[in-house]
Amino acid sequence: MNSTKEKCVGDTETELFNPNVLERLSLSPIEGLLLRPLQSGDYDRGFLQLLSELSEVGNISREQFLNRFHMMRSTGSYYIVVIEDINTGKIIATSTLVIEQKFIHNCALRGRLEDVVVNNEYRGKHLGKLIVKIILQLSRYLRCYKLSLDCKDRLIPFYESLGFKREPTNANFLNMRFPTETTAEQSHL
Repeated sequence: MNSTKEKCVGDTETELFNPNVLERLSLSPIEGLLLRPLQSGDYDRGFLQLLSELSEVGNISREQFLNRFHMMRSTGSYYIVVIEDINTGKIIATSTLVIEQKFIHNCALRGRLEDVVVNNEYRGKHLGKLIVKIILQLSRYLRCYKLSLDCKDRLIPFYESLGFKREPTNANFLNMRFPTETTAEQSHL
């Protein structure tokens, strides 16, 4: 049995990254809400259902979730921040900072903002702005030289309102999608 699977058996509540990192940021508490790192128990708190409001998630088992969680945790490059509604115990918003290690800019770090989503029932309360601002502060704290994202055209004004800029000579983002089977775990890592 590999070490990731061993960690999943009898899994205890674990954070994806050290929660002290968030405590070092200038975040104001919000009554009834808890800002924190993704935890291994968030499978049962609706994390995947929340992500399904953003994109296709698939039918992910608890074991798959925990395997991926522990792989992400072991790299030290994933910072998934969630907002939990303390009254319901459900995850209502999330965003991800992925850190890319570069040789350019004196071996600098580049941040990627990914998977920003707020539960439909909680939209209009500025939680989207809050969760993105947390990633902005976290990127600065970790000394990223830049933070990048890609989004749908209709969301460009939202991100521009938070300080993101389209670079006139570098505003092209290209994708190549590969066909995958939806029933199996995607990665072979």
